[in-house]
Amino acid sequence: MVGISSSGPTTADADILASTRAGSVLLLGNSTASLTTIADVTARARRAARPPKGAQTLLAVDQEGGLVQRLQGAGFDRIPAAVNQARYDNRTLAAKANRWGRQLRRAGIDANLAPVADVVPEAARRRNQPIAQLRRGYGSDPQRVGAKVRAFVAGMNQANVATAVKHFPGLGLVEGNTDYESDVVDSVTRRRDRMLGGFTRGADARADMVMVSSATYRKIDANRRATFSPEVLRTMIRGDLQFRGVIISDDLAAQAMHDLSPGNRVLRFIEAGGDVAIIGDSRIAQTAASALIDEARDDPSLARLVAASAVRVLKLKGRRGLASC
Repeated sequence: MVGISSSGPTTADADILASTRAGSVLLLGNSTASLTTIADVTARARRAARPPKGAQTLLAVDQEGGLVQRLQGAGFDRIPAAVNQARYDNRTLAAKANRWGRQLRRAGIDANLAPVADVVPEAARRRNQPIAQLRRGYGSDPQRVGAKVRAFVAGMNQANVATAVKHFPGLGLVEGNTDYESDVVDSVTRRRDRMLGGFTRGADARADMVMVSSATYRKIDANRRATFSPEVLRTMIRGDLQFRGVIISDDLAAQAMHDLSPGNRVLRFIEAGGDVAIIGDSRIAQTAASALIDEARDDPSLARLVAASAVRVLKLKGRRGLASC
């Protein structure tokens, strides 16, 4: 999933989408362009990519609400932050998510990389940068968070928009933000932790994707970031959650990943059990894609993992009307 500006693909972006054969495109950066203008942007992005016969390119955006709402122009409702969404009863939130999702569909968007399922305990709110300080979470009670996550996913499903519950296994107990900092660590969360309730409910509600955090979880896998941890991806997401959909990374071009080459970032994620790697900086997408292709040609076991991931992505696209194979 290659990131481009929400103002549309530049000539360089178009070349990268074509050369990498990117299966998905992520619109980045806040935009006040109208829904009609964004529909033109998504159409141009689709034309630039070169998907295989029988499958279309998936267009995604971060449209959580509040400070994380990329599309804000005419035709898009101003979506409240999750803190405020949590005040709606579940039926109302599902209805509003359905409305927000229908607006995305009219703009050519197939997937909303939301909702946030992270639970921030009251005692951690003042120091939690990625969720609490940005008002992105539904609250401190895992059951309540789970109910809101389920409602949001259900509404988007009704609008035929794919969702991604994030950021597994949770950013509620960290201090730093992985978008801007390296070595963000959670020393508390354990496997089968009660704080994972939001992700359980999201999976039960048939969310299409689970997004994995780029933090390290000392009580789960002390030696690897969650993005590269088979314990997180295979044992917890595939095993404990029994999730059969797409596992998607957080942005592998973010600061938390700068100690690794672009190719290594993607390879480690796929080897750990991931399916879709987000590369938010299109300038490194070609390097990352080439590394994966070259390694898979020489490693049959990696090639099998890539094929299995492709099947899961095609199933997602099939559910959303983007694949006929």
